[in-house]
Amino acid sequence: MSVDAIGLSANLLKAVKACGYKNLTPIQQQAIPVIRQGVDVLASAQTGTGKTAAFSLPILDEIAKANNAANSAATENDKVASGQAIRALILTPTRELANQIAENVKTFSQFLPIRSGVIYGGGRMASQTNMLKQGLDVLIATPGRLLEHLTLRNVDLSQVKFLVLDEADRMLDMGFLTDIEKLMVAIKHKHQTLMFSATFSERVKSLANQLLVTPKTISVAKQNTTSGKIKQAVYWVSEARKRELLSELIGVNNWQQVLVFAGTKESANTLAKELKLDGIKAALCHGDKTQGARNKALEQFKEGQVRVLVATDVAARGLDIDDLAYVVNFHLPFLAEDYVHRVGRTGRAGKSGTAISLVSPKDERFLENIELLIERKFERIIVPGYEFNRTEADEYQQATVKKESKNRYRATQEKNQGIAKKELKKKGQGRGASATKYNNKIKKKR
Repeated sequence: MSVDAIGLSANLLKAVKACGYKNLTPIQQQAIPVIRQGVDVLASAQTGTGKTAAFSLPILDEIAKANNAANSAATENDKVASGQAIRALILTPTRELANQIAENVKTFSQFLPIRSGVIYGGGRMASQTNMLKQGLDVLIATPGRLLEHLTLRNVDLSQVKFLVLDEADRMLDMGFLTDIEKLMVAIKHKHQTLMFSATFSERVKSLANQLLVTPKTISVAKQNTTSGKIKQAVYWVSEARKRELLSELIGVNNWQQVLVFAGTKESANTLAKELKLDGIKAALCHGDKTQGARNKALEQFKEGQVRVLVATDVAARGLDIDDLAYVVNFHLPFLAEDYVHRVGRTGRAGKSGTAISLVSPKDERFLENIELLIERKFERIIVPGYEFNRTEADEYQQATVKKESKNRYRATQEKNQGIAKKELKKKGQGRGASATKYNNKIKKKR
């Protein structure tokens, strides 16, 4: 379907075409008409399919029309028309995603009488406060920082007409549920709520039941799947040889732009240093880096000044890199759903891409969870010289069994303590009696 077919206002259509849009993606085709009906929406689509445009275009169109109509009226609407009251609030889990959405909104609204802005943790409170007090129509924010500004009375949410929760499942994973609930109290105006997510988890459905009123559900792809245009491969490798194998893959195949996901900030730091020692320019993107440093690293990566961007899951959603060819899982994610989001950084907007996972025995249970989720069994590729030896696998297996045995023993002890306390209570021996002592008597009888 052509972008001309959905009836966007002339100035909005002009901006959309200036961005190179010609045809709508499936999520845009389904979501835009429904959003225009004014109903709540629960929508899911694979990452990279145009979700931001799907919710921002109809919202911008409606706000522009309302602002133009209100400009001639000397009423409270003057406050709205001049951008003093926030009309659309877009909540996102990460700074990267907030910046990406803000850039898109600004581009789409370049010919419209609309003011937009973005706030997130790590940014300067003073400059954000000044921006908020100057007035905005559209605010993109992370929940925690928005709550700070709300507490300081820097922002007014009483006139919000459109509320968007993007990457709702990720916000729940990151513990933002309480913040979201607090923010809902501040949004007094009758509004339309739109929840967008790459996955429909049970927690997302539960949140939707709390916030949405008879929503329209939209799903354009099977849940928890990866794009068919992403070539995925698993290399079966010793944990100690992962970095060497990664360097060889990059060097021998002459990969020029590789996004590598590490499990922790510490492992990301170590990996980036070792890659540099191998002669491969690398930059870092994780939570310990300032927002300025993260932005600089991303720009260097996009411009080709560095070949590798080493990131933690803070970058798994929100990074929008045109024509990113390679994603590497140096460590598999703890949650299988995060694998979908990681590899979704490549193969965006129908393009092809490659996702590589380096898997050692300690990663095997995570790999099995991923295979179960996406309903796909991976071939384990073994590169001669990099395979783990049997001793490594056996040692890991023994450590796992020992840990599980220890946990079972602890659970059994706690259970026995509970039984002993109940028995003491039945015998009326009082609070001063020792459950441990009684438990030892039981053991002697056995």
